[in-house]
Amino acid sequence: MAEASDLLVDGFGRVREVVHAVLRGASAADLVWSPEAGANPIGWLVWHLTRVQDDHVADAFDLPQVWVEHGWAERFALPRPVADTGYGDHAAQVAAVRVAPDLLEGYHAAVHDRTVALLAEVGPPDLDRVVDTSWDPPVTLGVRLVSVLSDDLQHAGQASYVRGLLRARG
Repeated sequence: MAEASDLLVDGFGRVREVVHAVLRGASAADLVWSPEAGANPIGWLVWHLTRVQDDHVADAFDLPQVWVEHGWAERFALPRPVADTGYGDHAAQVAAVRVAPDLLEGYHAAVHDRTVALLAEVGPPDLDRVVDTSWDPPVTLGVRLVSVLSDDLQHAGQASYVRGLLRARG
């Protein structure tokens, strides 16, 4: 019988696979292309899903974010506060996320590796631990992890769709 942590590791692994496939062979220009004005490009989608995962997982385990702890914020040098995850970004903020594919790939890999390492230590009782009391009912670790996984899968799918549109354009 699979443990809940095994299922979560598998789920986050699927996000990793999609992100890796989307970024493989992509150029910097590919990462900022969008099918229509106001639509989110690949670069922003992958950056945002990775920032949310990093932010929420770090918070749930009371750890510093990989973004700050390992110097990714400095390497990306984005014109925004270091704690920003892109939630609620308007078009100009989305367009300002311009990074090299290998930088984005590296950050996502680092966040994924940390997430998987933390999940390997999670047992069933841990999933009931309250990690956020600002909601009613309070949010448990299990609910937070499923929420992040759901959000990541949606954005990874969107990035994959945009990548497919780019390939179809030739």
